[in-house]
Amino acid sequence: MALLNFKKRETVENGPVNPTVEAFLKDYSIEVMPRTAEKVEDFRALLPAGTRVYIAHIEGTPIEDMVATAKRLAAEGYPVMPHFPARIIKDAKTLENWIAMYQGEAGVEQALLLAGGVAEPHGDFHCSMQLMETGLFDKAGFKRLHVAGHPEGNKDIDPKGGDANVMDALRWKQKFNETTDAQMALATQFCFEAKPIIAWANGLKDAGIDLPIHIGIAGPAKLQTLIKFAIACGVGPSLKVLQKRAMDVSKLLLPYEPNDVVTELAAHKAANPDFNITNVHFFPLGGIKTNATWAINNGGASTRPVNPT
Repeated sequence: MALLNFKKRETVENGPVNPTVEAFLKDYSIEVMPRTAEKVEDFRALLPAGTRVYIAHIEGTPIEDMVATAKRLAAEGYPVMPHFPARIIKDAKTLENWIAMYQGEAGVEQALLLAGGVAEPHGDFHCSMQLMETGLFDKAGFKRLHVAGHPEGNKDIDPKGGDANVMDALRWKQKFNETTDAQMALATQFCFEAKPIIAWANGLKDAGIDLPIHIGIAGPAKLQTLIKFAIACGVGPSLKVLQKRAMDVSKLLLPYEPNDVVTELAAHKAANPDFNITNVHFFPLGGIKTNATWAINNGGASTRPVNPT
């Protein structure tokens, strides 16, 4: 049963790395939640200095838990980017209070703005554009604002299919980028095939949307876990990559690792330096330590943690 040896998967290997992958993984970011962050004894043993850590805000998570996680990560030296899901924020006063709490206790100066996976808004907001329209992030001096990108579309925004509404929203955000003092970028949903990602990114550029793209990549995880998350998150056609793997009995018990998609994207970036994907953003669906260890094994010097063990 060596294939299922969890500790073996988390062993740091100091072999040679692909230089294009190393360059592509430089300055990657990673996403945590308060409950997953609690399981990590010391982020400095896993993450490089300066790694941006997103904190996902799931419906029902108290803002106090979010701020405490941000404070802990900031104290360990990491810039934090909490989620601000529009549909769970009651009103502008609540938003202003959240911003004040994050800044007062954790020195937060960047945020991911998104609608949030809630069917019915809890209050006045239903989309990230409304959060931006309040002007509260610029008023608070936020230096960076990220918004969501959807390489395979979004059924919540375009329920009839296609990408008309998604593209309208991106054009609005592109225009907002010209007025805000904050640096903006797209942080995307994860998907599993490089070619559609490349075509989508090029299509945005052709449409005049030149916001940098931080591409979502699912970290190593059990195949069953990954398929469950992919379906729940509305991953589109690239889900077939996992489904095809699941039909191969020889691979069914092996953990999925993002080597193929990362290697192909890295090669494209190396061959096209002006390609608008600038960073990798990891969703550590198989665990933060597992994801960080994969990055260390594949990213060389660019992913070396602050306190390597």
